[in-house]
Amino acid sequence: MTFDNTKKRILLVEDNPDDQELTKRALKKNNVTNELIIANDGQEALDYLFCEGRYSERDVQDMPQVVLLDLKLPKVDGLEVLKRIRQDSRTKLLPIVVLTSSKEEKDMVESYKLGANSYIRKPVNFDQFIEAVKQLGLYWLVLNEAPASSK
Repeated sequence: MTFDNTKKRILLVEDNPDDQELTKRALKKNNVTNELIIANDGQEALDYLFCEGRYSERDVQDMPQVVLLDLKLPKVDGLEVLKRIRQDSRTKLLPIVVLTSSKEEKDMVESYKLGANSYIRKPVNFDQFIEAVKQLGLYWLVLNEAPASSK
């Protein structure tokens, strides 16, 4: 099965190059061919979403279908990114999946309090990670229907 819709972009907010590559490989292995936008830190993610800095020419109406958000990020941490996304009318309904290696209960609770749609701990095993990405792709890119204001 191929999950292909070029208008359905994925924003991956991840500072670790190994995890970025692992995510790319897992998406490819699961035939998820959607465009993957990578933000290397929290500030870059906010700039992308709010069309600021180097993304100032980007169309603000052109939002990703889903954001995969790590929590432990440089410049602006993931919880602050989530908070700012939910505070802005342009992005408050945007689906956010926290994809993190954090095992701290407080991170999970705070993520949900701030409006995360899902919280997934990154599996250490590559095969488990591939399966997790497959399920993410199936649910968030194929099955989930987002309101028009978040598309």
